[in-house]
Amino acid sequence: MVSLDGMIEGADKDLEWHVWDEEMDQYMITFLKQIDVMLFGRVTYQLLESYWPTTTVDHPVLIEQMNHLPKIVFSKTLDKAEWTNTRLLKDNIASEIQQLKQQPGKDMVIFGGADLASTFIKLGLIDEYHLIVNPVVLGKGKPLFQNLQERVPLKFLHQRSFRCGNIALTYQAYGG
Repeated sequence: MVSLDGMIEGADKDLEWHVWDEEMDQYMITFLKQIDVMLFGRVTYQLLESYWPTTTVDHPVLIEQMNHLPKIVFSKTLDKAEWTNTRLLKDNIASEIQQLKQQPGKDMVIFGGADLASTFIKLGLIDEYHLIVNPVVLGKGKPLFQNLQERVPLKFLHQRSFRCGNIALTYQAYGG
C-alpha cells in the first residue's frame, strides 16, 4: 500500500489513509493464495503480529491465510518471533533468500517495510514489484523507496483498477 506521492505511512506512522473495501479483500485473498512465504522487517512484523492473531474482523479466509502462511521476520534486535509459522533471521539475508528461491514452490512477498525493501533492492533480490497505489496524497510521511543510491529500471507488467480508487501495479525488475 502506497500513497500517490510514494509514502507507506503518513506523519506519526499514520495508516488510517488506506483505502479498503470488499473488492480489496477478494484481491488480497487471491494474492495470498499465490505465495508460500511472507517476509517482514521488525516494525511491520510487530504491527501485524499484534493484529492478526486476535482480530475479530469478519474475514475468516483472510485471517486464516495471514495467520497460517509461513513468515520470515528479518531483525537484528528481536529475540524471538512467536506468531504462528514464523522464523526469525538475523543475518545473511542474501544467502537465505537465494536458497529459498532455489526451492520449488510459489512466490515470496515482502509486506511493508521500507528498510527491508531497500535492502532487498540493493542486494538484487526483488523479481517483481506489486504496489497498491491509494488515491491520496499524504504530503509527508515515510517513503517506500529510500536510501537508494542508484536507478532501478523496471518493466511494466500489468495494472488493475479497483472501484474504491486503488490501482494495483506490477513491474518486473530487469534481470529478475
